[in-house]
Amino acid sequence: MKESLLVIKIGGNIIDDEGKLSLFLKDFASIKGHKILVHGGGKMATRVAEVMGISQQLIDGRRITDAETLKVITMVYAGYINKNIVALLQAAGCNAVGLCGADGNVIKAHKRIHPVTDYGFVGDVDEVNAGLIQSLVEQNVSLVFSPLTHNGQGLLLNTNADTIAQEIAKAMSVLYEVSLVYCFEKPGVLMNATDDNSVIKNITLTSFIDLKEKNIIREGMIPKLQNAFAALEAGVKVVTIGHADNLQQLIHQQSGTSIINE
Repeated sequence: MKESLLVIKIGGNIIDDEGKLSLFLKDFASIKGHKILVHGGGKMATRVAEVMGISQQLIDGRRITDAETLKVITMVYAGYINKNIVALLQAAGCNAVGLCGADGNVIKAHKRIHPVTDYGFVGDVDEVNAGLIQSLVEQNVSLVFSPLTHNGQGLLLNTNADTIAQEIAKAMSVLYEVSLVYCFEKPGVLMNATDDNSVIKNITLTSFIDLKEKNIIREGMIPKLQNAFAALEAGVKVVTIGHADNLQQLIHQQSGTSIINE
């Protein structure tokens, strides 16, 4: 029987709030067993870029990563945010190691090719080094991944953190019984975006398509759910989406939205 592994992703709104981040990391540290944390970038990179006079461009909510922006997000994501999280986990008694995709050649990617938009130095994942991750996890080290990958030719690439979490979960599902948890500032996927009490408990692929056609699920939630279904299809046991405050309940599917196979 395979051992269990948790892959947990936290969003930028949690990272931007020191109090919420601290509480979340204490909850994460208390989880027994093998666990991996993937973090987003939050708004700090945008603030730092503005201070440095580097203009930021977004298309449909996605950052265009030019050469100067890549320097900023590397400093902020793989530097301050990642190491701050590792330091807070150490303080909470959780031995953690912070990584980006270039470390140990752990996540390789290629520069995104898009028929219309040049997203700059944005990467789409090609390969996850599951063997290296396993060797570290088996030493009872909790890994903390920043949302940066590399192309194997010396180029760092900005990569969506939800996608990194999904790709790690998929790769590790060959070796472990993997649960993937997306934590953000909402209690789950909502039937009514303005009503936090309208959480949809379970979503199948059929219901996802229906809810998307009705415009109930839209914008940023669409790629998050697409990642979730891709993970399930690749062998991940369960995917849950919900509020970072409810981490323990999310792990046991007692809160949030569960993404399930038909």
